[in-house]
Amino acid sequence: MTYLDLVGKAIRRYVPDDVLPDGDTDLLFCLYAVLALAKGVDVTTADVHNAWSAWMQTSDPEHESIRPFEDLDLEQQIADEPYVKAIRTASRTRDWESR
Repeated sequence: MTYLDLVGKAIRRYVPDDVLPDGDTDLLFCLYAVLALAKGVDVTTADVHNAWSAWMQTSDPEHESIRPFEDLDLEQQIADEPYVKAIRTASRTRDWESR
């Protein structure tokens, strides 16, 4: 397990189960780990959406939400909020460092 896996697992602990996408999310949370390490508590919903888009294009490159954040409707933008909160919380606590 790499340091990115540890950070990703820490972030995952703060995401409610009911908003997790189906399938293998290891790469998604690896991308969120990069955001946590690079931006920490300053991560934005647009950052999270960009990471999600990079992940989604590997499995469904035609997905309708793979477009710039500002082109999404409000409901789609709000869907990124739980991930922003999780990344910010994990970045604040840095609980991956104690693992």
